[in-house]
Amino acid sequence: MIHWQRLFGLFALCLLLTVSCGQGFQNSADNSGNSGNSGNSGNLGGDRISLGTTAKLRTIDPADAYDLTAGYLLNSLGDPLYRYNEKSEIIPQLATELPKISADGLTYTIPLRQGVIFHDRTPFNAEAMVFSLRRFIENQGQPSFLLSDVVKSITATGEYEITITLKQPFAAFTALLTFAGTCAVSPTYYQIGPGQFKPDTFVGTGRYQLATYGTDSLKLDIFSDYWGEKPANQGVYIQRLSNSVNLYNAFTTGAVDVAYEVLDPNQIRSLENQAEKQKWQVLSTEGNSVTYWMLNIRQSPLNNPEFRKILASLVDRNLLIERVSQGQAEPLYSLIPSTFSVYQPVFAKFNQVNQGDSLATAKDWLKQAGYSRENPLKIEVWYPSSSPVRNAVATALKAIAQQKLDGLLELQPQSVEFTTYTANLDKGIYQTVLYTWIPDFLDPDNFTHPFLSCVQGSPSTGCDNGASQSQGSFYYSDRANQLINQQRQELNPQKREQLFAQIQELTAEDIPYIPLFQNKDYAFAQKGITGVNLNPAQIFPLWQIQKK
Repeated sequence: MIHWQRLFGLFALCLLLTVSCGQGFQNSADNSGNSGNSGNSGNLGGDRISLGTTAKLRTIDPADAYDLTAGYLLNSLGDPLYRYNEKSEIIPQLATELPKISADGLTYTIPLRQGVIFHDRTPFNAEAMVFSLRRFIENQGQPSFLLSDVVKSITATGEYEITITLKQPFAAFTALLTFAGTCAVSPTYYQIGPGQFKPDTFVGTGRYQLATYGTDSLKLDIFSDYWGEKPANQGVYIQRLSNSVNLYNAFTTGAVDVAYEVLDPNQIRSLENQAEKQKWQVLSTEGNSVTYWMLNIRQSPLNNPEFRKILASLVDRNLLIERVSQGQAEPLYSLIPSTFSVYQPVFAKFNQVNQGDSLATAKDWLKQAGYSRENPLKIEVWYPSSSPVRNAVATALKAIAQQKLDGLLELQPQSVEFTTYTANLDKGIYQTVLYTWIPDFLDPDNFTHPFLSCVQGSPSTGCDNGASQSQGSFYYSDRANQLINQQRQELNPQKREQLFAQIQELTAEDIPYIPLFQNKDYAFAQKGITGVNLNPAQIFPLWQIQKK
């Protein structure tokens, strides 16, 4: 099955790598009658931080929110059981220590903090945490599958202790509990029931309280009774601007302290060039958002692994990045990003010194199959029409194929409206698709299981039911299923790393997807602003930002 929510990653990277100055996206903020504070704009002075962004925000209900902006807001407004520190290590948040895991890997016992209260002054305890996690599952919001797929039961086994039983062992479960939507919410304010959401309010335990939610701004105030370290600032104004031009102008005129999500490559380059003179801070880091080229192995000639090798051989990642994003991304040679220690650049073999021989072999293969410059093999490359970055990628791939294969292969960029694209992805309509993915949680499992796993199918017919079918590749491999199940159940990190190495090698043999690049994340801060952190594991911690 395909999860709508996962496809919000497509939108996020589209914003990040927009390729033409001035092509922005209109805000479609949820206007639910909350009056908000839409009149507040610009740098309001004092110790309150103003943040400018173009990112959309559909909802901040943690049981239904599933995008990057909601993620960093919920991490500031709420607390999950666990979070990541600056070293990308999992540490307790509302828990007091890491889970005690039973020998069979099915039972997680988690002790909880005492003395914590919600923004509405309701006490936090085990029953409140159980309520929050049950609501995440039972309200059936966009990210509910993250827990419902693996959790069998959640119970309070003490006033400040919960026990979670899994349907099957899952080595990445503690990492999953860092997902912002699993934060605690007040049981006196929220309800459990399908569709029972509050999209424009929030009552949790976090450092900030949501003061106002407007169509073009949000105001976050300090929660004076927060149990832990208080924010370094006196609150945050988030200005939601309609496009990247307005965000660029807001930052260059000093109307906002920080610009984040998202400027296009030309604007990023301009700010970098002016930074030294203007005393601006440029912050960038490797991100975990990745772009793949998905190949539908049910369609000819993509069902032939030799042809998939041809496509893998012609991809020039450095040239692609130069043309699409002015170098503001990194080449990717595996489904798993290089930010993970298990990363193996298994696709690099297609672009090494023997690439000339590989391309010569590819040309021979195409000629023997009856193709010529006058009668090229035509392969469609689909992408959402709302994504200018994938338009640029498709166009660049077309040019690369034309040049390297002497016109024997013609890649045909094809765009379709986003909702149609998502509705048809699992139906096998598209030959190939440019696909962008932002992880649900920071574990290599979330870059392999959603793309390679299949519940029902066969090597000859492909996947009939499972994750790979939902992504449109229809990949089926008994070996892949075996390795994925093993790594999910393996609690020994070294053995699990070996399993991921085998999974990556298998993807470079079977090639259901071709990894292209992983984005760089950017933020810009005015002189005198400190504490802006782009560690991907921390999801932009607003509470660390301050003015000198």
